[in-house]
Amino acid sequence: MGKVQLGPAISVVGGGVALALAHVVSPLSPLGWTVGLAYLVASNALVGAGLRRRRAVRFGWGNDATATRSVLVGVISALVATSFTTSISVPLLIGLAAPALALDAVDGWLARRTGTTSELGARFDMEVDAFLLLALSIYVARSLGWWVLAIGLLRYAFVAAGWLLPWMRATLPPRYWRKVVTAVAGIALTIAASGLAPSWMGAGIAGVALALLVESFGRDVVWLWRSRRSAGSRMPRRAWARP
Repeated sequence: MGKVQLGPAISVVGGGVALALAHVVSPLSPLGWTVGLAYLVASNALVGAGLRRRRAVRFGWGNDATATRSVLVGVISALVATSFTTSISVPLLIGLAAPALALDAVDGWLARRTGTTSELGARFDMEVDAFLLLALSIYVARSLGWWVLAIGLLRYAFVAAGWLLPWMRATLPPRYWRKVVTAVAGIALTIAASGLAPSWMGAGIAGVALALLVESFGRDVVWLWRSRRSAGSRMPRRAWARP
């Protein structure tokens, strides 16, 4: 195994240790263990495949930070899966979600500071963001209503649309507002999951987050639609999501 491949391998091992520690605080169900481990193995296998395909020579500090966030997301996913059959420690869930959201502002900065920015790193960051929103929206939906799932599913619907509509596969131009909206959605779901706010307030915050996401994705769809003719000749043969 090349040295660069140690990053994903260490992340899987670290994730297993994190799951074991979480189990001590808030026992995980068999489903929770399965979901947590499946996420860690699958996500890091994909990252490892991406590194090999690009013949990367180093993992990079930015990817290290994203991998740390990914471990937290794996534990969060395990807790959410466990919550379907038994009660979980909500403070633990929130205590993991908060740093996972905070680190989202660190990984990109580290990559830029260390000169290790890459398409793979940006994709890794985006996928971790997306799965965190999905896990939190599943947890919150049980108390606020299943409409909250739209927050976590919008990004996957966007990717699925790219499989069906070739013009939606074009690479979008960078837009910082996407990161802002994603962060707002994560914070809104974390507040709602904490149970500290009244249900009406939690629903209102989640509703605002959903509206911002719809606006952000809608703007991207409009841009892709308007650019479909010029983008057709240079369209990548993959369902590349929002950078």
